[in-house]
Amino acid sequence: MSRATFRDPRLWLVAGALLLVLGALLVPRIKLTRDVYDVVAVVDITTSMNTRDMTVGSEKTSRLQAAKFALRDTLSKLPCGSRLGLGIFTERRTFLLFNPVEVCENFAAIDGAIAMLDWRMAWEGDSYVSKGLYSALDIAHSLKADLIFITDGHELPPLPFSGLAPFDGKPGDVGGLIVGDGGRKFARLLKYDEDGREIGNYGAQDVPQENRSGPPPPDAASRPGYHPKWAPFGNAVVNNKEHLAIVREAYLKQLASVTGLTYAYLGDNYNLVPAFEAAAHGRPLLVATDVSAVPGGLALVLLLALYGLGAYLALKSFVSSSSTSSKGAY
Repeated sequence: MSRATFRDPRLWLVAGALLLVLGALLVPRIKLTRDVYDVVAVVDITTSMNTRDMTVGSEKTSRLQAAKFALRDTLSKLPCGSRLGLGIFTERRTFLLFNPVEVCENFAAIDGAIAMLDWRMAWEGDSYVSKGLYSALDIAHSLKADLIFITDGHELPPLPFSGLAPFDGKPGDVGGLIVGDGGRKFARLLKYDEDGREIGNYGAQDVPQENRSGPPPPDAASRPGYHPKWAPFGNAVVNNKEHLAIVREAYLKQLASVTGLTYAYLGDNYNLVPAFEAAAHGRPLLVATDVSAVPGGLALVLLLALYGLGAYLALKSFVSSSSTSSKGAY
């Protein structure tokens, strides 16, 4: 080979690409530490979650279906070595379906379990969201896991005028998300018969509009029909729109503040992983990592540079020969 050949950059580009390809084929797996996550995912399956005011793709769907879609997407994006358990919330407590298991080895089973979640699994019709969240936090804490709690925040019956029950745990002990699921505009609350068939919508008279347990509100004395003993809440008909469904973001943010969790709105962005990773407690795990993509990618860059240089030299030669021909014509 001549000296000119060794000066040709194309030779070195080809040689470099070849060495990098060999490196990609022969490089061993490298032990690297990365963060993985243990999480209990809980889905609200109460009646208000059947409200069809969410969109998946281009299709209108229920809040429950949107929650399932978001969880399945989260499952697919969690790093291998992470563990996920699944639970459901209805009435006043969370029920754990299975403990956290490794997400890659058990992907099909977890994904299938999420897909099968149904509102008919509920055992009671009430929706004490705060108690369900506190129950979920107790479960997650006992499993040394973080929490994803997906709900629209619709308390039914409404909270008493005394407000939110105190949280007995330590805020921040369990990390993770409260995910607000539902539209930000009022929608009709669907009604079902005993066989689970949709039969219309709830009216104002079908749903408790306020909670009349505990002490009355501060303005009770000014209400029509007020009597300190016989009618401490008055006798006026109240309409607080409790028969309509809307994501209760202010309430969910209050719950997040009380428990040390982070609030995230589902909306049209079903990728919960970035928000969850920022709010969760990562668990360092030493894993054998395939790094062959690095030399392989560099080899591809050199080949692209090689073909780009070849095209440039061919174009330069063509322009030069065209210029010479033009001068000869005169």
